[in-house]
Amino acid sequence: MGDDTTRPAKRVLDPIDRVSEVLFGLIMVLTFTGSLSVAEAGRDDVRTMLIGALGCNVAWGIIDAMLYLMGCLAEKGQGLMTYLAVRKATDLQKAQRLIADALPPLVASILEPAELETMRRRLIQLPESPERAHLSKDEWLGSIGVFLIVFVSTFPVVLPFIFMRSVGPAMRVSNAIAIVMLFLTGYAFGSITGRHAWLMGIAMVVLGSILVGMTIALGG
Repeated sequence: MGDDTTRPAKRVLDPIDRVSEVLFGLIMVLTFTGSLSVAEAGRDDVRTMLIGALGCNVAWGIIDAMLYLMGCLAEKGQGLMTYLAVRKATDLQKAQRLIADALPPLVASILEPAELETMRRRLIQLPESPERAHLSKDEWLGSIGVFLIVFVSTFPVVLPFIFMRSVGPAMRVSNAIAIVMLFLTGYAFGSITGRHAWLMGIAMVVLGSILVGMTIALGG
């Protein structure tokens, strides 16, 4: 059998993970745009800022894609080890505990021993699994998707500096875009977690502004 005996692969568009990464990318790019002086910055300064901001987000996108692959491999590896341990266990109660430990706590808490035993029997009936977990084609493609999410979602903040020659207006438009994106990020987070989406959107704008200010003040 293939890696299907392990836990499902991490979703590329897992909402919580992606919202967190978009927020981090926004904060990173805002530390670059916020460092410009409206009164003193010239086109050379803008060019340097653009190279730094885009380069930083490319680097973070690559790192995040690698972390995604590592997470997929770790998750599948843990699932495979649990599967092999269940197959080798001679103690039925131990095998059932292994299965319960691999499940979400809430789900495991409502399962009866007979239900866990049914799962154990079905696992044993499966064909032999590989000795090691392997990344699938979809997961490699997923890492590309993660990179694109991180990079593309933060790119709009620097667009005004590319198409507008005057630093002042470009800064105002960029900040407006960033505020909207921070709000949408918070709104999405609120919707996912069952909280007040509008309040979370406003809170994310405030939080993002504070974090950017702290990062700039600390020389980030």
